[in-house]
Amino acid sequence: MPAVVRGGRRANAASMPKRGGGPKASGGRGRAPRGSAGGVPGKMAALGRLDLTPRAVVLSICAGVGVLVLVLATGARAERIEHSFQQGVDRLTTGMGLKLRRVHITGASAEATPAIQRALDVQAGQPITGLDLAALQASVQAVGWVKEARVVRLLPDTLMVSVVEHDRLAIWQTGGRVFVIDSEGRAIPGADPGRYPDLPLIVGAGADEAAGDLLGLLRERPRLMSRVDALVRVDERRWDLRLRDGGLIQLPAVKQEAALIQLDALDQRERLLELGFARIDLRTEGQVVVRPGPGTQDNQVE
Repeated sequence: MPAVVRGGRRANAASMPKRGGGPKASGGRGRAPRGSAGGVPGKMAALGRLDLTPRAVVLSICAGVGVLVLVLATGARAERIEHSFQQGVDRLTTGMGLKLRRVHITGASAEATPAIQRALDVQAGQPITGLDLAALQASVQAVGWVKEARVVRLLPDTLMVSVVEHDRLAIWQTGGRVFVIDSEGRAIPGADPGRYPDLPLIVGAGADEAAGDLLGLLRERPRLMSRVDALVRVDERRWDLRLRDGGLIQLPAVKQEAALIQLDALDQRERLLELGFARIDLRTEGQVVVRPGPGTQDNQVE
């Protein structure tokens, strides 16, 4: 029975490779470690092993905690350093004359300009290169009057603000309150209805959303439009036109344009709008019922 020595090597001379015999190992003396593919040298294999002893794990955790504490401890200092750096840049740029002196606002009405100025909140003399143009644009667009806004910096000292306001379509009266609305039927915050006496008056629930189409048809007929005092929405489905002389024109719920074309033809033939009437009923398709005034009979025109 062959003798065994420490380290697990057999002392049997027959099983030992002869010195200088057979192919040489590329990594030096000794055979490759078990489990290494292709005879990877022992030193190279050792590089891929991680030291997962309890002592190494504890040291790694302590190092991570130390880095976190260092970041937290210097965070406020970093902010102070950044702030001090920005102040230095601001002093440098203002010393070069790059500071705000003028603000030009274009496209804004006299009524909207004060609100836009408050939204800008800039001061003469502050560094113009330090202005946040995106934030200023967002502030201006938040003003109720403004539909679109653009803010541009013109060096060395000018801020240009260009706005597009919501258009004014009509004055809307509903629930005892009065609003200025745009062409999309939205109430314009801050708009004073008393400043727009020439806008048409629309009345009733749902009138704000439906007025745009009818007003477009009426503007094509200035002879009729000049006599209209108010457009009244009835049951949120059709319109009554109240005239300045007290007359009433009842429009159908559908095919409003066809009814107005029929009324135009009658007016050209009979000069109806000049004669005056109590009511014209256009609710039945193809018919025009005219009530000239109190005590007279209705006339039906086919």
